Amino acid sequence: RALSRMELKWDGTERMTVDYVKGILQPTPTCDSWDQIWDFQARPDDLLICTYPKAEGTTWTQEIVDLIQNEGDVDRTHRAPTHVRFPFIEWIIQSIGSGLEHANAMPSPRTLKTHLPFQLLPPSFLEKNCKIIYMARNPKDNLVSYYHFHRMNKALPAPGTWEEYFESFLTGKVCWGSWHDHVKGWWEARDQHRILYLFYEDMKMNPKHEIRKLGEFIGKKLDDSVLDKIVHHTSFDVMKQNPMANYSTVPAKVMDHSVSPFMRKGEVGDWKNHFTVAQNERFDEDYQRRMAGTGLTFRFQF
Repeated sequence: RALSRMELKWDGTERMTVDYVKGILQPTPTCDSWDQIWDFQARPDDLLICTYPKAEGTTWTQEIVDLIQNEGDVDRTHRAPTHVRFPFIEWIIQSIGSGLEHANAMPSPRTLKTHLPFQLLPPSFLEKNCKIIYMARNPKDNLVSYYHFHRMNKALPAPGTWEEYFESFLTGKVCWGSWHDHVKGWWEARDQHRILYLFYEDMKMNPKHEIRKLGEFIGKKLDDSVLDKIVHHTSFDVMKQNPMANYSTVPAKVMDHSVSPFMRKGEVGDWKNHFTVAQNERFDEDYQRRMAGTGLTFRFQF
């Protein structure tokens, strides 16, 4: 596939431009390659990890899954950075490469990553009955994390001020679309497909329990000592120091960790340091209206 003008030109000196795919904002290279992404051929033994961007559980889940698959062998998981071990199927950046091409070249069994909402998932994943892990995080912390990620990641548009970004997030005018629609779409799909739906807050509260659940879903029975090892090596403080997991290998012109580290806090309730009282009231009102009747409940603090 010939690289588009945008991909060849984009070198991180300016912010990435965006466009729409079926009503969902995406980086321009993703839009330019949409037909190939939509036609992506999954394999029956693929495992797909899906999250809304900066649900904070993406990299965490990837690291846990890799350790489960390698039965706690930490050296094996240090073989390459996260974005190399887990092709990000809709992501195309000149200095990092095309997730699609990377996935197609990878031998089975593959573990892949996406942020796509359910309605934009390439159909072959469902046709091949692939196992899918979905991790959701409460929207207030997700918003804060996504805002800081926009600040440091030039492969996304500039977030504007905190007040401006708050509005963009609330109206779903951010890359990968509305948080509410994303978590609801995957939640509604979970009974018809092989989807394990997890919550970031549960993982923070009781990582061993959630990791055991993940192991069972993947088909690996792990003994207690391996589980404890995985809990330790996937703790926030250990992962923050792990260059294979903290995105420090990505060129600084794309991700500038001096603006905000990729792994920033990993806390539940950090939104309280950002939201004004008025913003919180507006957010709650909007949340109640849009999440009514879904059966989905999120914890906003411990």
